[in-house]
Amino acid sequence: MNHPRNSAWTWSFLGLGFFFLYAPMLSLIVYSFNENRLVTVWSRFSTKWYAALFQDEQMLGAAWVSLKIAFFTACAAVVLGTMAAMVMTRLRAFRGKTLFAAMVTAPLVMPEVITGLSLLLLFVSLSTWTGFDFARGMTTIWVAHVTLTMAFVTVIISSRLAELDRSLEEAAMDLGANRIKVFFVITLPIIAPALVSGWLLAFTLSLDDLVLASFVSGPSSTTLPMQVFSSARMGVSPKINALATILIVTVSTVGVIGWYFMQRAERRRQREMLLAVKQ
Repeated sequence: MNHPRNSAWTWSFLGLGFFFLYAPMLSLIVYSFNENRLVTVWSRFSTKWYAALFQDEQMLGAAWVSLKIAFFTACAAVVLGTMAAMVMTRLRAFRGKTLFAAMVTAPLVMPEVITGLSLLLLFVSLSTWTGFDFARGMTTIWVAHVTLTMAFVTVIISSRLAELDRSLEEAAMDLGANRIKVFFVITLPIIAPALVSGWLLAFTLSLDDLVLASFVSGPSSTTLPMQVFSSARMGVSPKINALATILIVTVSTVGVIGWYFMQRAERRRQREMLLAVKQ
């Protein structure tokens, strides 16, 4: 039984931790409704900066570019990460398996500056060797973001696959199902929460990236972090507070919805497992 004093200390440290994490965000949201142009001086409540944001075509264009890149990055990272995770957890040991796992997860520990510079040199070299002009733009940013986020997705999915009871897959194959059918009927529904988590993480990392995009972007493919960073160097505009508030609300809503569906799917899977055991 926990001592009341220990419980009080636990809740106090937990509250301080949450305050440290979320107080800056709450402050940003509050000041996004500030009429004053100075973001640190409160005058009165106003929504004029939201109206100014939706009239800023440059900022909205950068946001649209980032959203498109993040969506396709997350989709590609989940597909490639699932394939890599299956190789790491399902295939027997083969020559070079350790090297393969190390190369897949290398972006986790590699500085983004090094990764960005390497990709930039790669695109330049490909243009020289092939004679094809690999113009820097949305495609090169997408390749760079997939390279980064695939490592995170692979770790998440491989962890879920390692915990999966392989007897379910073996039982399905004993009943005549081939490996492809087993994957789509048995394995995929069980690891679906990990796929959703990986997709959301890849989407967030792509939407947030500044370093890689700065190396491989072109003049017509400015992402939202690049636009915000360039604007902040001239002084923080209240429009950035309004934009950040919209992003926080959107990402939080999507995260809550994703968590709800994952929890519901997990509860349904547990009920099905209990019914199968009773039968």
